Amino acid sequence: AKPISLVERCWCRSTLNTVPQRSIKELKFLHTPNCPFQVIAKLKNNREVCINPETKWLQQYLKNAINKPLLSSQEET
Repeated sequence: AKPISLVERCWCRSTLNTVPQRSIKELKFLHTPNCPFQVIAKLKNNREVCINPETKWLQQYLKNAINKPLLSSQEET
């Protein structure tokens, strides 16, 4: 039998569908060859939880983030 590499393990073994958005401090997105797309939320209490990437609010958040114009550090005149 082939040994299981720690590198091949997915960060998220289970996901949550509901997380109060106001309790989220930071979102991290992971995509590795051996794991599906993973979303890790760092909460204000410093706990990390995995969020189901298919939840409606997260899909809307990602769509808004992609469509939001980038702000430049210098204003064009």
